[in-house]
Amino acid sequence: MKIVAVRSYLKNMALTKPYTIAYNTFSDVSLAFFEVELENGIIGYGSGSPAEDVVGETTEQTAANLNTEFVQALVGRDIRQFQQIIFETIHQFPHLPGTQAAIDIALHDAFGKFIGISVAHFYGQKVKSLPTSITIGIKSVAAALEEAAGYKALGFKILKVKTGLDVDEDIERVVKLKEQFGNHFKIRVDANQGYTIGDLKKFIDATKHQGLELIEQPMPVGTEKELLALDWSDRKLLAADESLKDPQAALQLASNEKPFGIYNIKLMKCGGIVGALGIANIAQNADIDLFWGCNDESIISITAALHVAYACPNTKYIDLDGSLDLAEDLVNGGFEIVDGAMQINNAPGFGFNLI
Repeated sequence: MKIVAVRSYLKNMALTKPYTIAYNTFSDVSLAFFEVELENGIIGYGSGSPAEDVVGETTEQTAANLNTEFVQALVGRDIRQFQQIIFETIHQFPHLPGTQAAIDIALHDAFGKFIGISVAHFYGQKVKSLPTSITIGIKSVAAALEEAAGYKALGFKILKVKTGLDVDEDIERVVKLKEQFGNHFKIRVDANQGYTIGDLKKFIDATKHQGLELIEQPMPVGTEKELLALDWSDRKLLAADESLKDPQAALQLASNEKPFGIYNIKLMKCGGIVGALGIANIAQNADIDLFWGCNDESIISITAALHVAYACPNTKYIDLDGSLDLAEDLVNGGFEIVDGAMQINNAPGFGFNLI
């Protein structure tokens, strides 16, 4: 089945509300979209939303790459060779994971629709459903408590609390959330590289009895060896995010003493499903749990991440709330959230619908 057309475009989309992390505040997001049309009328959809400060690629670069001669030359290729096309894409656009991901996702969607099964079933679905965390940005204790109350009313059971600007305020925010909501919420934190080793030790010691699920990327990239000063009982709760961009980094972090016990995989860091599976296989053999995350993204790429996450037996955590931040999207469907847990619909491809 031949590819007869490819299309790409860039859209700026407002967020439902601005949010703050350790090094920035966001009120909108640019997303690059990619379509692959087959000769029988099937269209596969992909999307790219790389974080420039993490991977060095902007969505504007992604959109430009999707209009190059290499991409236009996909017309005439057979969708049954989609994995070969992804291999060639990775070599054509090295270190440009947003571009890789948009093409990878669209090809997977088109292929799944072509053969009539979901992408999760194509790879073998190992996980049926997991609860996603919902994110609270850096804000006052009072504002965090108010936002958490709203998420409780919506049925969410896990909070991911952004930290990293002031460790004492971070500790207070976590403690007050546990005091007010007790065991209703499990709490994860994400310092976005904001701590020193001293800050991290202080935070861990002060929250030992709060039952935190994990601490995501507490210190800057390049300081991973400093984490080895912590006991393994503490390091196994640390999740590599910005330190983990590709399978090569996964292999390095799994060698000898491990600074992290959890790998956070984002399709926009590793270039899509093929790159994600490379990291996941290394993690499985190193006895490292998987935590699937995202940027602010379309339902298109969030659903793709969910399918590959559920195809990996070592998936333990998901944080795939990025599409919930968008005030608009190009598609709907793909998954549903029931009592905070995400379930895919198992329709062919990724199962979303163009609005």
